[in-house]
Amino acid sequence: MSGKAIGISMNFGYPGNYARTPDDIVASRMLNDASAAVPFGAAVCIKDDNTYTAVGAATTAADVCGIALRVVKQAISYNEQNYTEYQPGAYMSVLERGAATVVCNVGTPKANGKVYVRIKANTSIANGVVGGFEAAADGANTIEIPNMRWTNGSMDANRICEVTLLTRAAA
Repeated sequence: MSGKAIGISMNFGYPGNYARTPDDIVASRMLNDASAAVPFGAAVCIKDDNTYTAVGAATTAADVCGIALRVVKQAISYNEQNYTEYQPGAYMSVLERGAATVVCNVGTPKANGKVYVRIKANTSIANGVVGGFEAAADGANTIEIPNMRWTNGSMDANRICEVTLLTRAAA
């Protein structure tokens, strides 16, 4: 009996997973009470009061400090088990240096290519998600993150890719 295989490559995982652990720096801070929820694998900003916040229209590249990591935590109520995001007022883990898996919503990543984060919605780009990562610029609707690069340019069928934060942007 001959062997069989389904598909030609494995999926790369879920948004917000660690991709390579030896060089990671992860910090935990509270998600600001006034912030929107932050999905796993989304870009995160740091505020002057030592809390994190979601990306928004006023975000600059200097504000982005990392990627919301997908971590297993204890559910404190039945309803909270369905969220794939951090809720305001909760502590969250953020990758501030290292590699993680994220969704590339727009464009095709290239090895060592520029990484953009969407800060404003654009109705002509249906897949654009505010706070999400993209491989193509969209004028004033996206910002380039200078200390982040696409790791290898590979993308699975779910648009999961690997990005690397080259330096730590926040202390």
